[in-house]
Amino acid sequence: MRGSKLFLFLEGLICIAILPRLFTGCVGGELSESESFFKFISAVDSQNVLRIGWNGNLPHPCSYNLKGIKCNLHATNIVGIRLENMNLSGIIDAETLCKLRHLRVVSLARNLIQGRIPTSISNCRRLTYLNLSSNLLSGAVPLALTKLKHLKTLDISNNHFAATSPDNFRQEIKYFDKYVVETSSSEINRASTVEARGLEDTQPPSVHNKSEHGEKRHWFRNWMTIIPLAAGIGLVVLIAYCMGKKSAQIARDREILKALQDSPSKSPPQVMDIEEVRPEVRRSELVFFVNEKERFKLDDLLEATADLRSQTICSSLFMVRLKNSAVYAVKRLKKLQVSMDEFSQTMRQIGNLKHPNILPLVCYNSTNEEKLLVYKYQSNGSLLSLLEAYIEGKRDFPWKLRLSIATGIAKGLDFMYQKSNEEKTIPHGNLKLSNILLNENEDPLISECGYSKFLDPKKTCLFSSNGYTAPEKTVSEQGDVFSFGVILLELLTGKTVEKTGIDLPKWVKAMVREEWTGEVFDKEVAKAGRQWAFPLLNVALKCVSNSPDDRPTMAEVLERIEEVVNGNDERDRDHSNSSFSSMESIPHDSCLLHTVIQENWDTPRSSY
Repeated sequence: MRGSKLFLFLEGLICIAILPRLFTGCVGGELSESESFFKFISAVDSQNVLRIGWNGNLPHPCSYNLKGIKCNLHATNIVGIRLENMNLSGIIDAETLCKLRHLRVVSLARNLIQGRIPTSISNCRRLTYLNLSSNLLSGAVPLALTKLKHLKTLDISNNHFAATSPDNFRQEIKYFDKYVVETSSSEINRASTVEARGLEDTQPPSVHNKSEHGEKRHWFRNWMTIIPLAAGIGLVVLIAYCMGKKSAQIARDREILKALQDSPSKSPPQVMDIEEVRPEVRRSELVFFVNEKERFKLDDLLEATADLRSQTICSSLFMVRLKNSAVYAVKRLKKLQVSMDEFSQTMRQIGNLKHPNILPLVCYNSTNEEKLLVYKYQSNGSLLSLLEAYIEGKRDFPWKLRLSIATGIAKGLDFMYQKSNEEKTIPHGNLKLSNILLNENEDPLISECGYSKFLDPKKTCLFSSNGYTAPEKTVSEQGDVFSFGVILLELLTGKTVEKTGIDLPKWVKAMVREEWTGEVFDKEVAKAGRQWAFPLLNVALKCVSNSPDDRPTMAEVLERIEEVVNGNDERDRDHSNSSFSSMESIPHDSCLLHTVIQENWDTPRSSY
C-alpha cells in the first residue's frame, strides 16, 4: 500500500514536470506525413493548379499515382518532389516540407513561387538535391542552406534575392558538390562545380563574429537550464519505473498465492516465459543471376526512388532508379500460396532460363510476407503500348515487325517448355500483350515467367485478363498456347483484348464462318502480308480451340510460324528479282480461303 502511494506521488511529479510540454503537443500535434505533404502543397499551390485538394480523408500520397511525387519501394514514404514548370504561385512552407523525414529531392524550378526561403529549410536534413531556380523568390539567401550537410546540388539562380550575401554563406557553400547561386548583384553571380569531397573529412571553416558569440552564450544559458531539468525528470522516471515494476511483481505474486489457496487440489499454474513477437531482424538477401559487377544490396533497392507503374490486389510494379542511375523494374508480389523453399526453387529455375526472347530475372528476394522480382527496365515499353500507339496513329507497325515479334514469342515459349522438360514444367500462366516487353531493337521479351501458379485461384489477380484465358482456366502449356493464339490474332487484326475486353477468338471464328475472312486483317497486314497472313490465321485458330486436346504444342506452333517466315523471305527475294509488281503476285482472297478452312494439321480437328 505504501509502495502504491509512493508510485502515485512520483507519477504526479512527472505529470507536473512535463504538463506544459504535453499540453503544447496536444494543441499543436505532430502532423502525419500525409497531412504535412498536403499542407505543403496547399501553400506552394495557392491557386490549386495541381487540383490536389485534401479534406482529411485522402489516403497516403504514395498509395496512388501523383505526378511528380516519388516514393520508396514500399510506397510508405515520399523521397522526391519534382513540380517543375507547373505555374505554382504560392510560398514555400518549409515547416511542413521538412516533416517528410525521408525526403531527398526537391525541385520547384520554373514556377512563380514568391516570398523568402525560410530558415526552417535547415530541418530538411536528408536533402541531397534542391532546385528553386527561375522563381520570384526574394530577400537574403539564408545561411540555413549551409546547414544541409547532405546537400550535393543546389540551384537558386534566376530569382530576386538581395544584392549581398553573407561572407560565411559563400565560404560554406563551396562544400556542395554542385551549386548555382545568382543574386541581383554581380558579387555572387557565378555557377561553379567543385570537386566532390566528403563532408565528414572536411569541416567548413569556423566563423567568429560578435553575433555568433552572443548566440552561443544564449544557447549556453539555455542548456544550463535544460540539462538539470532533463536529468531530474529522467531520474524521477527511472525511480517510478523501478517502483512500478516492483509493485506489479508483488501484485502478480499475491494473485498466484490466492489462486493456490483457493484451489489446493489443482496443480500450481505453470509459469511461462512470454517472448515478444518482433518483426524479422534479418531480412532475406537478394539472390542474383547476373555477374558480380551488376549486383547491389537489398538496402540500395529499398532506399531507391520508385515510380509505381501498376497495381493489383496481388502485385505492384515499380520502376526503380538506384543511386548509380541503374534502372530496374521491380515486381512486388503478395498473397502467394507457396512455401519459401518451393518459391526459391522455382525462381532459381526461372533465373537460369537464358534466351534472347525471355526477359532475364536479375534477382529476387523472398520473405513470408512478400516477394520481390527484379528485372532490367525496358524503356521501349510493351507490345500493348506499341499496338495502342499504332491504333492511335502515333507510329507505324509494319507486317515484318509483327511477324518478327510473333516468331520471337513462339521461340521463347518453346524454349521454356523444352528447358522445363529437363526438370519440372513451369508454365507462364499470364501471357498477354502487356507482359511482352520490347528491347532496344524491338525484339520481344517474355516477362513475369513462372509465378502465376502460386497465385490464389480464388483471387481475380490470376485471371484478370479473361480475354487471354483458356476456357479450362488452368495454368498449363495448353493454356499458354491459347493465350499465344489470342496474341497472334491481335497482331493480325490490330485489335487489343486488354483494353477493349473483346472476345477476339469468337469474333474471328464468326467472320470465318460467314466467309468474311479477308475483313479480319488489319490494313497494314492486308497491304503488305496478306498472302502469309492466312496461314498465320490458321495457326492462331488452332491455338484457340475450345478443347485443350485440340491445340498444338508450342513446338508445333513454332514450326508452322517458321514455315511462314521462310516463305515470306523467299517471296521478298523473288520480288526483288522480278519486274512484276507485288500486287500482281498476291492471289485473291477466294484463292486463299482454303488455307483457313482446310484441315492440314496432324492434330485433331479444331472446333471452329
